[in-house]
Amino acid sequence: MTQFSKQSIADKMTVMRRILLYMSLLWMSLPGAASAQGDAESWVMIDTARQTLTVMQGNRAIRTFDNIAVGRNGYTLDHRAGDGKTPLGVFHIVWINPNSRFHLFFGLDYPNQEYAEAALRRQLIDSDTYSAIRSALYRGSLPPQDTPLGGDIGIHGLGQSDRRIHEAANWTQGCIALTDEQIDQLARWVTLGTKVVIF
Repeated sequence: MTQFSKQSIADKMTVMRRILLYMSLLWMSLPGAASAQGDAESWVMIDTARQTLTVMQGNRAIRTFDNIAVGRNGYTLDHRAGDGKTPLGVFHIVWINPNSRFHLFFGLDYPNQEYAEAALRRQLIDSDTYSAIRSALYRGSLPPQDTPLGGDIGIHGLGQSDRRIHEAANWTQGCIALTDEQIDQLARWVTLGTKVVIF
């Protein structure tokens, strides 16, 4: 009988969740699905494996940005404060900082409902924190950023960061990074409430 370590089982579960998320994206791109979600609505699809960010309109790709950077330690469905990983899932832009040290910052509503529910089940957060996260998400505002789940996740430019490092490696604390030129172009399509799917 083959024995699996807890880590290898967790890795397999992460892969399975990633596949399910990808399958839901494929469903959204089917011909009938676009009319259900509205052809005119722009949203953002981030492929962490291919390191691309694509602006979508309904099920049609409008613009793809290559060579983005993600968290220095990869990506995860179990993001924690300080782990240096990019959280996977479906989020929305809930704040914008045009004066960020990273040039321009589109802040996401992380932690979302799925992360909050999982954290409550694992007792990483208490019921009061869970309620505060749910309440903020319901209002379309920024959830608490000072929980064990971390925060300040978003899409940003380079600002004063080293472009050579950006071109060579994943370097962020968990955010998605583009060049300043790319983030300025992205700003044409995104605004508060824009959906962002990271898989």
